[in-house]
Order: sequence, then structure tokens, then C-alpha cells
Amino acid sequence: MMPRIDRASLMTLEAYARERPQFRARVMAHKKNRTVRLGDHLTLIFEDELTLRYQVQEMLRVERIFEEQGIREELEAYNPLVPDGHNLKATLMLEYPEPEERSRRLEELIGIEDRVWIQVEGHERVWPVADEDLERENERKTSSVHFLRFEVTEAMAGALKNGAGLAIGVAHPRYAAKLEAPPAVRNALVKDLA
Repeated sequence: MMPRIDRASLMTLEAYARERPQFRARVMAHKKNRTVRLGDHLTLIFEDELTLRYQVQEMLRVERIFEEQGIREELEAYNPLVPDGHNLKATLMLEYPEPEERSRRLEELIGIEDRVWIQVEGHERVWPVADEDLERENERKTSSVHFLRFEVTEAMAGALKNGAGLAIGVAHPRYAAKLEAPPAVRNALVKDLA
């Protein structure tokens, strides 16, 4: 079993206020090898316990949550997003700075969250299970943020651990891109597999 966000790993609001600059710098450096840009407007951040613990700490800080019930609720919301050793989990972000273009593109890109893929060298593509937490699109547009889970077989995990390449892409009729994961990214993601 892979690590989950444990209650004991969270800092109090006061401690987090003191440690936040150093902790944030550590997490941002960690995310560099877990972030993949596909084309000009789609970013995947492959999440793990540390990236999500940071999100929990930020939510507790912003919402000023310090009571146990509220902390438990945040842990219940974020822990399902931590990889379990048999999958990779990612946050997909569609990034269009201009509001008019963003609105138009989100209409054109309905279903994009189901068209992102990973492929371990020598194996079939793996398509994601998207947005298990809630529906993030409607008949008119998609959301700019989606949560993806890629289930990885033991054979795929073994191949990655033995140095096989990892391709990542998106195959939507209105947005297509692919790349070979740089070694630093591939090596970071291998750590998510049991």
C-alpha cells in the first residue's frame, strides 16, 4: 500500500504559517518532475502524497480549518486522489488566459478528459477513468480542471521499473499532442507504483 496523507503529517495552522515558504518551495521543486505540458494549453500534474498534502495544508490555511471534523473532511476528500500503487493519478488543467478564448475552447473540448492517455513502451495505451468525484462537464462545455486515474498492470509497472519508456498524449478531435516523458518525469512516476 502506498502512503496516504496521514493526520499526523499535517502541521497546525501556526506551524504551517512559519514553515509555508520552505514547504512550498520543496513541493514546487517536487512538482517539476511530475508536470507534463501537452501542447500549449493542457498541463498534467501527476499527484502523490506530498503534492496532495500540500493542497490539504493550503485548504486548511485558506479556510482556517483547525477543528478535527473539518480536517478529517479534507483528508477524506484528498486521500482518494493519492495513487494506490496500481495507478497514476493526475490533475488535468486546460489553460487559456483570455476569457473569450477559454469559453470557446471549453465548448470545443467536451470529452477531452477521456482522451488523454499514457503508454508504457511495448504495451497498449491506458485511457483514464476521469472525474470519479463528480461530473465536471455538461452538454455545453467541459471544465478547465479534471482528475484522472490511469490503471497500470503489473506488467506495465515492471516494464517501467526496468527502464521502459513512457509516452503521454491526448487524442481529442480538437486537441492532439504527445510526448515521450523525460527520464526525470518517468523516474518520479515509477515511485507511485508498488
